[in-house]
Amino acid sequence: MTLASPATPNHTRIEGGSPSRAELVTLASAPTPALFVNCDFEGADLSNLDMADWRFEGCVLKRANLTSARLENAAFEGCRGGFANFTAAILTEAVFQSSDFNNAVFVGASLSQAAFNACKLTGADLSQTKSTGTSFRETTLSAARLPGFSFRKVRIHRVDFSLADLTKCDFRDAVFEESSLRESHLVDARFEGADLRGADLGGLRLNDARKFKGATISRSQAGDLLAEMGLKVL
Repeated sequence: MTLASPATPNHTRIEGGSPSRAELVTLASAPTPALFVNCDFEGADLSNLDMADWRFEGCVLKRANLTSARLENAAFEGCRGGFANFTAAILTEAVFQSSDFNNAVFVGASLSQAAFNACKLTGADLSQTKSTGTSFRETTLSAARLPGFSFRKVRIHRVDFSLADLTKCDFRDAVFEESSLRESHLVDARFEGADLRGADLGGLRLNDARKFKGATISRSQAGDLLAEMGLKVL
């Protein structure tokens, strides 16, 4: 581990290597937050640490244990964290940018006001999270689990929800832009006031129409629905 203190007026920079649990505990008690660059945390124990305002850039977090960690306002940029465990972590206002956290576990985590931009969350489990104001942009959530997640009044831009579990999700007044709901599970999801014109609904069928009650759909989507009834839109 290479350390230069501080890297910026607000962060202590740690570059390369695999910081030990003891080193992380010491850094967690320091007056300035840490900035990790190209560090390897694969399988590391980061559980229960106070890492508020820490930054991770180009780091490996595969199968890392971040259970109950405090990560308010933390940032993950260009990281690889497949199967990382964020169970019950506090990620309020955290930012995930251009990172791959496929199959990561966020069960019971606080994600309020957190942002995921250009990320891969394929197969991730976001069950029982606190999700008020959480945003996703240009992010893959294919086959992810998000039951009960709140997307109310959120602008959803280039998000792939295909095959995702969206049971009881709240999409009221949400706006979809170049996004996909193809083959997602939408039992008891709410769409009142949502704008679905920018969503791939996988070919809207008559049996599916009730799921989107109160939402706005496009002329082509309405045409798919009427075609299912044997009617043509001219």
